[in-house]
Amino acid sequence: MTKTLVKAPFRADHVGSLLRPESIHKARKDFQEGKISAEQLHEIETKEIKRIVDKQIEVGLQAVTDGEFRRRFWHTDFLEHLNGVEGYVPEQGYQFVGVETEKYNIRVTGKISFNPDHPFVKDFIEFREIVGDRAVAKQTIPSPNQLFNAGVRNLDIYPDIEEYAKDIIQAYRDAIRAFYDAGCRYLQLDDVYIAGLCAPNIPFNDSGYSREQLIHLALQVANGVLEDQPDDLTITTHLCRGNYQSKWAFEGTYDKIAPSFFANEKVDGFFLEYDDERSGDFKPLNYIPKGGPQVVLGVFTSKSGELEDKEVIKARVEQAAKYVPLDQLCISPQCGFASTHHGNILTEEEQWEKLKQIVDLSKEIWGSN
Repeated sequence: MTKTLVKAPFRADHVGSLLRPESIHKARKDFQEGKISAEQLHEIETKEIKRIVDKQIEVGLQAVTDGEFRRRFWHTDFLEHLNGVEGYVPEQGYQFVGVETEKYNIRVTGKISFNPDHPFVKDFIEFREIVGDRAVAKQTIPSPNQLFNAGVRNLDIYPDIEEYAKDIIQAYRDAIRAFYDAGCRYLQLDDVYIAGLCAPNIPFNDSGYSREQLIHLALQVANGVLEDQPDDLTITTHLCRGNYQSKWAFEGTYDKIAPSFFANEKVDGFFLEYDDERSGDFKPLNYIPKGGPQVVLGVFTSKSGELEDKEVIKARVEQAAKYVPLDQLCISPQCGFASTHHGNILTEEEQWEKLKQIVDLSKEIWGSN
């Protein structure tokens, strides 16, 4: 009998975002057209957040999120509210396989620091009150390394990349403290950038640095942010290869980053994509220290509503357990169901059925979730 996890991440967990209901899509449109106020939009979002918190608890999840219902994109909404960063509409979106994303991005306009009036902190306080003591309130934010994507850094303001990294680290350390003071005990850093360092051709990159230099810098930033983390705060990282309307951006196994990140990143858990062949096999998990971070296997896909075969999932968990002890493993979808407001191509009912299956299967594998 494996041990029951009383601290996040849990045997059955999920990445964060959930499909936005039509009421939020309509409210956002009405707000943009000036038909409703910001307060009315917030009220509609809050009503739907209460509903999906109840639903997550109903399907048996021990950690719940706000579904990222107050965001348009998984990363830009947080980053553009840092001091020294702004959102803007570029000439083109990100190129995914088969689709170009909606045009929106962020760029540096001044020295970066954490904004003590960041709206995400206020939103978390309200979210935590909604959850109460019924479950663990999980907060997701983009990784600090997303600020190293092409076109974000301003060379006039930050000619020295080490100074840039130093300010990013401090801004995120201040952000983590603000969330902690607001009552957050489960924080996830979502990272497409580090996953991109696995790709044969590094995406969203204009740095001129080698892969090895970029890996070293990204690990330096990640661990710099995690210094002096409170003992009762769980911080995980989620590596993603792109999730936009059920499309992906790149592929590549974890082999290139495993000796550095898997071996040395000081997180409490890794959420890893393993829903298709783009992620490769489980061998890179051998670099994760035994008895160290929990490994949340994203062996369920959020990109379609088709339920996975339970026996196939059990067999895959067994395969992973050859490299990481079963006690150190958990299961989840490979990503959220709606990394942007557009959402993936499945129904809300299918979303809940998939999360329920993850909870049920976790109990079959570990005896509890």
